[in-house]
Amino acid sequence: MRRIPSFPALRAFEAAARLGSFARASEELHLTPSAVSHQIRALERTLGRPLFRRANRQATLTTDGERLCAGLGQAFDAIEALCAELSPPPPSSLAVHCTPSFAAKWLGPRLHAFVSAHPEIGIRLSSNADPIDLGRHEAIDILIAYGRPPRGPGLTVESLGLEEIAALCTPDLARAIGSIEPAAIQGFTRLDSSFSPVRWPDWFAQNGFPAPAAPSGPAFDRGSLVIAAAIQGLGVALESLRFAKDELGAGQLVRLGDGRLESLYRDLHFICYRERDRDLEKIQAFRRWLLEQEQESRAAG
Repeated sequence: MRRIPSFPALRAFEAAARLGSFARASEELHLTPSAVSHQIRALERTLGRPLFRRANRQATLTTDGERLCAGLGQAFDAIEALCAELSPPPPSSLAVHCTPSFAAKWLGPRLHAFVSAHPEIGIRLSSNADPIDLGRHEAIDILIAYGRPPRGPGLTVESLGLEEIAALCTPDLARAIGSIEPAAIQGFTRLDSSFSPVRWPDWFAQNGFPAPAAPSGPAFDRGSLVIAAAIQGLGVALESLRFAKDELGAGQLVRLGDGRLESLYRDLHFICYRERDRDLEKIQAFRRWLLEQEQESRAAG
């Protein structure tokens, strides 16, 4: 059996000696200063000699205390190094940036699957509607761009997949609009998405209708807000089904025209990263996962 004093007492002494203060040792060990003092006094009783000189509310190491401090410091350093060597490596950080709507409507609900499959990669997700230049934002590893794909030297860009953009509204509003004749189609309130590259004139042209002369309805700076407004019955949204899949499945929204009107198809989201990082495992793991998620979503309808 090893003849070693109480480990908590040794730890309390080492912290107090190293930091030069019982109070600072108590903060590091999450103990009260009184508890640290009791541990050290118990160690002194076990060893049969003082380790600190206590005078005028100050404590300084004795010669024996200095010897013990030096020996414990080396021993604790060796223990810490060995434990670090045997412990799993710290997670690799992956900074991902996308638009707020993509984060809320598509990426966020799925992200737990990536975290579960790759616990060694720590995700840091940020979102903003403003365009991001990876050449100037070194802290971002992967950008999921919206709208038009970014261009620039040293940049890898690939589409996340073709998206269907359809005219969506509540079932009640669809019944109220009724006919898909030009007069009826031009009369409904159109909800606009300010940042979407797909506009209502594109949809009217696709379906062979003249673009209405009357101005459109409310405009929103996020696709998720357009969908929320459509659910409230404020008008018809022209939005990607990537963002409205749940609402369509729940019957909150339907396609205007009950399948008799054509949708638009565009590449709207793009996976972007620096060419120099293309072989990093964390980049490739997240890229593969994104594309797999898109394929599964598409297969599920």
